[in-house]
Amino acid sequence: MDRSDSVRSERDALVLTALESVQTFSDAMDRMYAEMRGDMDMNATDLAAIRMLVIRERHGEVVKPHDLATHLAISTASTTKLLDRLSAGGYLRRDPHPDDRRSRIIVLTDAARAEFFRHFGARLVAMRDALAPYDDGELRSIVRFLGDIENVMAGD
Repeated sequence: MDRSDSVRSERDALVLTALESVQTFSDAMDRMYAEMRGDMDMNATDLAAIRMLVIRERHGEVVKPHDLATHLAISTASTTKLLDRLSAGGYLRRDPHPDDRRSRIIVLTDAARAEFFRHFGARLVAMRDALAPYDDGELRSIVRFLGDIENVMAGD
C-alpha cells in the first residue's frame, strides 16, 4: 500500500465516522422530540410545525399555510386540519398578512412559545454550553457542515 492509499483510507475512515456521528445525532434528536411530543401531548407533525414556526419567528419571517405545507410535505387538506387542531389547542393564530390582507399568516401564541421553551429550554441551554468551547471558525464550519447535510437530505 503506498502513501496515497493510506491517506485515502484515513480520509474514508474519517468521513465514515462523520456520517456515523450524523446518524447518532439524528437518533438523539428523534428521542428528544419523541419525549417532547409526549410531554406536550402532540403528534410528530404538530411538534414539527411548532418548531418551524419558532425558528422562522426568530428569523423575522412570516409563515403562510402554504409554507408550512411545503416544509412538512403535507397536503393542503392536511395543513388545514393541522392548523385547525393547533388553533383549537391555543398554539397558533391565523392573522391577516401584513402586506396582503387577502392572505393569512400563521403566528405562534405566547402560550405556545412559553410551553415550547418550557420543554426545550433546558436542552437549548445545554446545547449552547456544548458549543462554548468551539471558536468562531469552528462554529462556522459546523454551521456549513450541517447546512450541507440538510441540503443533501432534503434533496436540494
